[in-house]
Amino acid sequence: MPSVSVVMSVHNAWCYVAEAIRSVLAQTHREFEFIIADDGSTDGTLDILQEFERQDSRLRVLARQKSGIVDSVNAAIASSSGEYIARHDADDVSHPQRLEKQAAFLDANPGIVAVGSRLELIDPYGSPIGLSEHKLTHAEIEADLLRGSGWALPQPAAMMRRGGFEQAGRYSNKYTWSEDLYLFLRMAQVGKLANLPEPLVKYRRHLESVNHQRHEQQDRNAIEIVREIMQQRGMPVPQEMKLMRWKPLPAAQQLRQWAWLALNAGNVRIARKHARKVMRMQPLSIESWRVMYCALRGR
Repeated sequence: MPSVSVVMSVHNAWCYVAEAIRSVLAQTHREFEFIIADDGSTDGTLDILQEFERQDSRLRVLARQKSGIVDSVNAAIASSSGEYIARHDADDVSHPQRLEKQAAFLDANPGIVAVGSRLELIDPYGSPIGLSEHKLTHAEIEADLLRGSGWALPQPAAMMRRGGFEQAGRYSNKYTWSEDLYLFLRMAQVGKLANLPEPLVKYRRHLESVNHQRHEQQDRNAIEIVREIMQQRGMPVPQEMKLMRWKPLPAAQQLRQWAWLALNAGNVRIARKHARKVMRMQPLSIESWRVMYCALRGR
């Protein structure tokens, strides 16, 4: 039986998913199974998954009708057998030693039920945009979760004990698009949480991500989730919930920021891609012309 089960839910992710899969198959920790639930993709994603499945016996694809990320991930986990469950998103990239280091950490710390890591942040084309500063200890992580930040233990970098995951009640559809915050707050009641200090996952930011597209729903969910958990724990619930929530930039502003960061990293080709997109979006903006001019100059 493999010690680690890597699970992924995929829906219409053909432009990123091959890189994500390759990063898992290249792990230094070799004893794992890789379960991918295709959630009714219509863009050729399933063909990519099945080609990888033919090439590597560790990978198994579950082709499903579209039911949403919670049901598809729960189905993938239910069909897996590893003691540890490593989550992976279809648009992210794991560093080669991710599974090895997280499994070793859980082996050495039996009281920890879930461990994440800091992240290397990348733009849609893989150009670096920064490093995260995730807090590391249970007390710090739980405090941020209770402020409504599902980011406190980043789901794309999470490895969980199967027992803790099951005891917490698995992923729930109760709060659509915020299943991670709800799960980790419940797991914090059955054991400790942690993050490793080094970045073990390249976390891709792009305008089509759930965090960009569904942030308003996530904000509403966070208030209800934190209120529910505080009531369950017998904690005083404030009249007004002041939560710690990340806000996405407007699309044009975000593209300009990515263009400048790509230029600073020496990725001129990528900077030009962002600049062209923002020019189509805001052709009369002085800031759009400025970033296009600098991208064309290459500095």
